[in-house]
Amino acid sequence: MAIIMISDIEGQTAESYERVLELVQPHYPEAAGFLMHSGYPTETGWRVVELWESREEAGRFFAQHVAPNLPKGIHPKAKFEPLHTLVQR
Repeated sequence: MAIIMISDIEGQTAESYERVLELVQPHYPEAAGFLMHSGYPTETGWRVVELWESREEAGRFFAQHVAPNLPKGIHPKAKFEPLHTLVQR
C-alpha cells in the first residue's frame, strides 16, 4: 500500500534544501518504491512531501541518501500515513 510522508524541517532554508536536493535527487529514479517528491517553504522552515510504495522503502532511502547530507542541527520530523487513493497519469 502506498504511503505519504510529510516531513516538517524547522530551521531549513531554501538554500540548504537546494544543496541537499542536489545531492539526493540523482538517487530518486533508481530508488525502490519511490513515486514523488515535492518541497516548499513554511513559516518555520521547509516541508517535504513524498509518496512511496512503502514506509520501509522511504526509511531506507532517508538513511542512505538524505540523513548523511543534512546540515548540522537540521532534524526533520516525519509522519507517515497510508494512502487510500493514489491516481497517477
